[in-house]
Amino acid sequence: MRPPSSLKQEFLKKWITGLQRCSSSKRNMSILERTKAIKLSADVAMASARNSTTCWSRALIANASKDGSDGKHLVEQILGLESERLMMKKASTGALVCNKRIRSKKILKRSCRIPRTRKCVPQVALATSIAKRMVRKRTQVLKSLIPGGEFMNEVSLIEETLDYIISLRVQVDVMRGLAGVSELVNHN
Repeated sequence: MRPPSSLKQEFLKKWITGLQRCSSSKRNMSILERTKAIKLSADVAMASARNSTTCWSRALIANASKDGSDGKHLVEQILGLESERLMMKKASTGALVCNKRIRSKKILKRSCRIPRTRKCVPQVALATSIAKRMVRKRTQVLKSLIPGGEFMNEVSLIEETLDYIISLRVQVDVMRGLAGVSELVNHN
């Protein structure tokens, strides 16, 4: 992964391009339309700054392209027509790529061993089933929060979640920086 500073620069450059495209296409926007345009351009810029190396970035771009003519036009403007087709192609095969598991021989050997039967105390079995149910529920919630998460296995989901959090953090830092500069300009 790139250093956060270069990711911030790449995101900022692409986000400003997206905002310029949105503002030039429509002059009289309502507050709701502006909010949607800012969010859409930030999502596309963040995903394109990752160069479609992650499942979540491909899913965000695919979702933005499906978001009517505004989203498709914005994706084309930020990414260019050819790279958008490439991203869409990668997004359609993303479910296959994200589900591949890399297994070491050691893990595979362990999983193939014949398990020993243990006599569990009913309380231990109950606690184990409750813990498994909680993990399953939280995994489902996490899959719903990460773009493209519904197609990922648990290992991929954790890796993608960490990368998505880092990218969201970059997005927040850049937006805070712009808000701070805007306040300084308005006070002077």
